[in-house]
Amino acid sequence: MNKTELIEKIAAGAGLSKADSKKALDATVAAIKDALVAGDKIALVGFGTFSVNERPAREGINPATKQKIKIAAKKVAKFKAGAELADALN
Repeated sequence: MNKTELIEKIAAGAGLSKADSKKALDATVAAIKDALVAGDKIALVGFGTFSVNERPAREGINPATKQKIKIAAKKVAKFKAGAELADALN
C-alpha cells in the first residue's frame, strides 16, 4: 500500500474527504517525526511503539575492495509492534 492508497482508506474509514485525510496523515507523520527527532518515544496502545535507537560506531568491510572501513555511529528509528497488531498478523 502506498501513501495515496492509505489516504483513500483513511477517507473511506473516517468519512473524510481525501484532502482532509491527506492533511491528517501528513500532520500525524510530522508529529511522529518531530517527537522522534526530540528523542521522545511514541506509544500507540494496540498498534505499537516508535523509538530512537543509537547504533555504535563499528568496523566494516568494503565489499568491492575488501578494505576495512569505519562505520560512524548513528541514530535509527525503531518500531515495535504492539500485542494487538502482532496477534492480528498471526
